Amino acid sequence: MRFNYKIIINILGLLVLLNGAFMFLCLPFSLYYGESSWKAILLSGLITIGSGFILYFSTRKNSDRELHKKDGYLIVSLGWIFMSLFGTLPFLLSGAIPNFTDAFFETISGFTTTGASILNNIEGLPKGVLFWRSLTQWIGGMGIIVLAVAILPLLGIGGMQLFVAEAPGISPDKLKPRIKETAKRLWLIYIGLTLAETILLMITGMSFFDAINHGLTTMATGGFSTHNSSVAEFNPFVQYIIIIFMFLAGTNFTLTYFGLKGRFEKMWGSEEFRAYVFIVLGFTVIVGATLFFDGIYSPEGAFRNALFQVVSIVTTTGYVSADYASWTPFLTILIFMLMFIGGSSGSTAGGVKVVRLLILMKNTILDLNRQLHPSAILPVRYNKKAVSMEITFNIVAFIMLYITIFVTGTIIMATMGIDFMTALGSVATTLGNIGPGIGTVGPTDTFAHLPAFGKWFLAFLMLLGRLELFTVLILFTRYYWRKY
Repeated sequence: MRFNYKIIINILGLLVLLNGAFMFLCLPFSLYYGESSWKAILLSGLITIGSGFILYFSTRKNSDRELHKKDGYLIVSLGWIFMSLFGTLPFLLSGAIPNFTDAFFETISGFTTTGASILNNIEGLPKGVLFWRSLTQWIGGMGIIVLAVAILPLLGIGGMQLFVAEAPGISPDKLKPRIKETAKRLWLIYIGLTLAETILLMITGMSFFDAINHGLTTMATGGFSTHNSSVAEFNPFVQYIIIIFMFLAGTNFTLTYFGLKGRFEKMWGSEEFRAYVFIVLGFTVIVGATLFFDGIYSPEGAFRNALFQVVSIVTTTGYVSADYASWTPFLTILIFMLMFIGGSSGSTAGGVKVVRLLILMKNTILDLNRQLHPSAILPVRYNKKAVSMEITFNIVAFIMLYITIFVTGTIIMATMGIDFMTALGSVATTLGNIGPGIGTVGPTDTFAHLPAFGKWFLAFLMLLGRLELFTVLILFTRYYWRKY
């Protein structure tokens, strides 16, 4: 099967065009605050739109409009790379981040909704550029919804087939019978929740600029903040609001739709959602009790900071309400463990995802039973339905590959002269699209001090983790490029 290069370039051109259009949304902030950066943003938008225009319209007249599976893998991977490359322009042209390596790291961290940053003084950035930084995460989050609903299931990416069974557009009792309608409705939820959070944050005393930025990066589970101290800058009411929306952003958006329609039995009927709730509550109780009995916080402070950091890490948002690296070693280990869980399938969260861990655990228990009863047919069941062995094997392969990449990545980072804790933390947090890690890339640190090769390697891990591993890795196999 040959590649349909024209349709690949056509779709990439459309993505670049949209990217450029979003850049113009930053202009009002630059003009309102009287910043000279408006020229850089305008030029960046024009260059990006011009490039997208050439790519899109030069390939528009194509008789073969069929998108093959091989084309899909290339489009998904190149789409994020193209968006990130053009997304560096506002940083570079404004001089906010003059180094290309740093600008690309910050940009792909945005589009992959990772939230890892090389900026030591976020508050020193021009407001227009700062808004673009937040917008990259919101765009990336919206893109993940499209991936989850329309693209990854078609490519057969491990575990995403399970989301298809829950996603709208698959059977008559779902939201809508077509993927386009599905994506539209989920986008409306995404936009609606972003606006709702922005309004609530303003009511609690946030400025409009801070509120809109945090609204954008919360729903994307990205975690970019407008302040150096992240959410620790704001009052407890702000933190509780952000906790609620982080939790919603880490929930399967289809279930969120049912919840908004008052169909709570649909939400609670999901095994993944119940596991997600229990994980958050369980870890919050452990962390909160430890903080309180260690005398670090008052009862309310211990509960709030525990809940905030657990939700932030599980949903891979990466906001910080406190320096968890200064807590006890026991809590640091717990936080590190949370980095390998991730949010729900069909959400903007990264990580392994709760559903995969759930299926793995069920399969492990059944394997023990199979040892005792080798002739018994014991299928893994999820939401009262049998899961095919193909999907189960796919999930096991995904988790094994995830662990292998984590271990290999840690070794690679350690060979650059980076201490072991920082190597562990930097790989775990970028592969899981979380943001802050442990070691010298912890909640109060940045990635600025890492060597250039380390930043490029971590940028690759961000893309790898965001696109479910297989989507990117398959491009490095000779079978993928073979003509047949």
